[in-house]
Amino acid sequence: MKIAVAGLGYVGLSNAILLAQQNTVVAFDIDETRVEAINKGRSTVEDPLTDGYLADTHLDLSATTNAVDAMKDAAFILVATPTNYDPKTNLFDTRSVEAVVAQARDVAPEAVIVIKSTVPVGFTRKLKDDFNYDHIIFSPEFLREGRALEDNLHPSRIVVGAHTEAGRQFAQLLVDGAIRKDMPVLFTKATEAEAIKLFANTFLAMRVAYFNELDSYAIAHDLDAREVIEGVSLDPRIGGHYNNPSFGYGGYCLPKDTKQLLSNYDQVPQNLIAAIVDSNRTRKDFIADQIIAKNPKTVGVYRLVMKAGSDNFRDSSIQGIMKRIKAKGITCTVYEPVLDADHFFHSEVVKDLESFKDGADLILANRVTDDIRDVADKVFTRDLFEVD
Repeated sequence: MKIAVAGLGYVGLSNAILLAQQNTVVAFDIDETRVEAINKGRSTVEDPLTDGYLADTHLDLSATTNAVDAMKDAAFILVATPTNYDPKTNLFDTRSVEAVVAQARDVAPEAVIVIKSTVPVGFTRKLKDDFNYDHIIFSPEFLREGRALEDNLHPSRIVVGAHTEAGRQFAQLLVDGAIRKDMPVLFTKATEAEAIKLFANTFLAMRVAYFNELDSYAIAHDLDAREVIEGVSLDPRIGGHYNNPSFGYGGYCLPKDTKQLLSNYDQVPQNLIAAIVDSNRTRKDFIADQIIAKNPKTVGVYRLVMKAGSDNFRDSSIQGIMKRIKAKGITCTVYEPVLDADHFFHSEVVKDLESFKDGADLILANRVTDDIRDVADKVFTRDLFEVD
């Protein structure tokens, strides 16, 4: 069958590749460079597995900037456009999703629309009412940056927000494209599926925040944070995953999803969800204070990206540290190979790694790599286990 995919970021591209193994998939995006890359068999995101699949696997996949051509005669239309959090409204900006749905209703009125973008709780139900159209499904993604295709091929679970035949058919498409076949498949109502996405990501943010606050305590009291974390994590109820300290949680999902969930609570009493959001801000304040206390004149920011194998630095925690220390008059330079610019928020971008290391009194690194081990005495990091 023909399937259209709106958006060629991590979510859209990984789903397009998954489904194009056994279906005709036409992806569309407003970015001409992304479209051109896909049609030439090149990935639009940093993901080694995606590169391999595009180069070596037979896929019935094409891309276009023409949404009408992509959606015409499609049985399913996946919406994977960005929904950034708007601090002015305290909500996701869902206009791109709504625009695609409106166009899809005109171009392919028989198609089933599957929303893959992260949306507020209750959004899909309202969208159905607004468009007077029932064939809209919400199906959340649970993908890691740099491993999006791997997580679609080996999903931890499939969640489809519809108790309908179309929902079951879509779930089967995902199962058919996956390598793993024994994953749990859960059918829920759309609003429950939306809640699953936001609560899952907020729990992960809470875990990050917890170990970061443990690390802050260890720094303040001159404890070996790694020994404490290892001892805590040996409890099988806690486990050793997601326990490596950082400068704070960031990236595509956790900052905006936690804030959106907090906004969704509205009239519902809560303490914990707000504390998670506040904890991330407090952690950045604490880390910045540690750096400022060292009195460096020039701080080199090693990589803006959140972790190894990623090209995303949207809302990365290290940017929050930069802003805080620059406000105290400390000069920052940046080394970021994926950034094609001479300056980043009025800080010089140094292209040569050796010049970058030589010119910094202190090097700030959310995650350590071999590139900076030779200047370990200059490096400030909380990357205790050297895992993401």
